[in-house]
Amino acid sequence: PTALAPPMTRYDYAVLVFYFIYMLAISWVFRRFVTDVSEYFRGGGKALWWMAGGSAFMVAFSAWTFTGAASKAYSDGWPVIIIYVGNSLGFLVNAFHFGPRFRQLRVVTSLQAIRARFGVASEQVFTWLQIPFGLLQAGIWLNALGVFFAAVFGIDLSLTIMATGVVVLVMALIGGSWAVLASDFIQVLILMPVCLAVTVLALLKVGGFDGFLAQLPAAHLDLGQVFTQEFLWLWCLAMILKQLFSTNNLADANRYLCVKDGRHARWAGLLGAGLFVIGMVIWFIPPMVARILHPDLAVLFPALKNPEEAAFIAVARDVMPVGMMGLLVSGIFAATMSSMDSGLNKNAGFFIKNFYQPVLKPHAPDAHLLRVGKFATAVLGLLVIVVGLKLSELRGMDLFTMTQRLSILIGTPILVPLVLGLIVRRTPPWSAWSTVLVGFVSSLLISRYLTPEWAAPLFGYPAPLDTTAKEYWRQSIELFGNISVGSAWFLGTTFFWRRTTPEHKANVAEFFIRFNTPIDFAKEEGAGNDARQAGVVGWLCVAYGAFVVLLALIPNPLIGRLAFLGCGGIVAGVGALLLFTAKKDRPVA
Repeated sequence: PTALAPPMTRYDYAVLVFYFIYMLAISWVFRRFVTDVSEYFRGGGKALWWMAGGSAFMVAFSAWTFTGAASKAYSDGWPVIIIYVGNSLGFLVNAFHFGPRFRQLRVVTSLQAIRARFGVASEQVFTWLQIPFGLLQAGIWLNALGVFFAAVFGIDLSLTIMATGVVVLVMALIGGSWAVLASDFIQVLILMPVCLAVTVLALLKVGGFDGFLAQLPAAHLDLGQVFTQEFLWLWCLAMILKQLFSTNNLADANRYLCVKDGRHARWAGLLGAGLFVIGMVIWFIPPMVARILHPDLAVLFPALKNPEEAAFIAVARDVMPVGMMGLLVSGIFAATMSSMDSGLNKNAGFFIKNFYQPVLKPHAPDAHLLRVGKFATAVLGLLVIVVGLKLSELRGMDLFTMTQRLSILIGTPILVPLVLGLIVRRTPPWSAWSTVLVGFVSSLLISRYLTPEWAAPLFGYPAPLDTTAKEYWRQSIELFGNISVGSAWFLGTTFFWRRTTPEHKANVAEFFIRFNTPIDFAKEEGAGNDARQAGVVGWLCVAYGAFVVLLALIPNPLIGRLAFLGCGGIVAGVGALLLFTAKKDRPVA
């Protein structure tokens, strides 16, 4: 087609306005749950599994999935799904091993656990590594969101980044971790059915699944490419290992610090794993359908540096009923909002609990720490907007490559000691920060000397390699190289265990005792608020579900009306189930 219908109608804008009001309402309602710093930064360790699992899932991806990752699916097909296979496997490892143990650390922030494991020096090093790295990650997420909104609304990318960044910042400030958890869970219920609707309608547009397979370029679903495409096999292994590290390390223990106990952590991990399995299908079929319907996206989105990043949007505009684009935009906004507001909340927690309180104000009362925490959230939020703007000015690197390079070259050296430190006990206190330093040097040397041109003859591949194969090699060798060098150094430090102080040895022993001791919630935390959580979230779900069901009244073909009824019915149905649970669990007066 030469032109598309306007992507947003007045109904879509009305849905978007309702969404913003609804999000503010969630923050306002859950402000009453926050009574101290622990409640603000980790929900007081009282969250139920379904809320924690939904939030952990939402935080693990952002609008990048619908822009940067979608562009990879549009261009090359199935390989990008490997990243999400790794996420699902990572959550399974969470469920069966690390998730319950992370909760058992009994800390407010994960960096407090790093202090318990490695000492004060490592705590400070990782505090000042995590905060700037978190800013870079959030800046990429915001940039990805800006790309999406710029394509949908047709407005300037920089203006979009500033406007959406300010909205995310305001919403993060109003609520604490309780608002983050609740809004993330509800957004799972909204985003997943809407994406399912896009997938089904997109397949119908190309003649069903058989038509999809017949018209899609053969290479897009050819798993045999693992053996024919240069370095693809190595990249697939690297991505699975990368996601296992990124979901099972001490810095990301935060996602389970909020749950009641180990049993709830286990179910939260299983929920995240299952949702990623579903997401692999409903997130990446639409951009592959876009390859069939719009082989040249530059015609539709001439203003974008990388038009293929709008592949998901192009299909949504083709197939979605009037009004549902507003729901999709809301859901994708929420995907990045959940990553950003939880990131801002987490980084502010790091600053307050791991620097400001222990170093500057060791005797500060909770009320003071809470005020400073909100101020820190505001400053960090503004910095994220600046980073997002700077990233949007980069030329010659797409969102997919930018995100991968950042997480491998900077993120991997940080993660190696935070994974191995949970397995290998007898290491000196300097083992963690020194491994990171060695890893950064390794990143520089590997990226400079172990080039694709060097690797091609070594593996017997004909030169010159194409751009895709070169990127597969770079990401693979940088990942495996950093893990190998970092692991060798970390394990080598075990030879210095005998020279460490008795105090450090006692601290490490205490860390692992807590790590492996189950939570007795009634004894350690006292009364929970299970019925209150289920009741409040249940009513919020029923309200939003009813709103979506009412959208079936918008003039649309029958299949469009059924899509609204299905999406709204799922949200309202889960809300009704939660209300039933709340009534059953409410103590009898």
